[in-house]
Amino acid sequence: MGSSSDTGALLLQRQLQELNRHPIEGFSAGLVDDSDIFKWEVMIIGPPDTLYEGGFFKAHLIFPREYPHRPPKMTFISEIWHPNVHHNGDVCISILHEPGEDKYGYEKASERWLPVHTVETILLSVISILSDPNDESPANIDAAKEWRENRDAFRKKVQRCVRKSQEAE
Repeated sequence: MGSSSDTGALLLQRQLQELNRHPIEGFSAGLVDDSDIFKWEVMIIGPPDTLYEGGFFKAHLIFPREYPHRPPKMTFISEIWHPNVHHNGDVCISILHEPGEDKYGYEKASERWLPVHTVETILLSVISILSDPNDESPANIDAAKEWRENRDAFRKKVQRCVRKSQEAE
């Protein structure tokens, strides 16, 4: 039996081939560098009919050697203003949290990382929070407060990020 990093590498290789063969609307994904299957660069296209529409948001997905038993870390490289994204770009959503029970009791184990998750399910979850932020347990308190209390200011900041992301293209 090979080591767990072999398993992870094989799974990631398979997902990469699958995504290349059957691209999914809303994002594109590839490797940062062809020699490292554990480091992905993804481009999320701002979903239509959301404040993020028209944006091209670049992010990195860094998989641990223990993948699929542990989740990757996702970090936006593009500037993005969102309640579930830390100021430094780290994405904070349940399915990227370590598996098992939440010691704070916010999340059920079933909402957290499970080995069945793939690049596709992760990115679809991220796209869905762009449409519908979860301000219950925000990563970016300022963005969450603005989302709740001052939608106009929130919208302006997001539009600035969208414009910046278009220039970076």
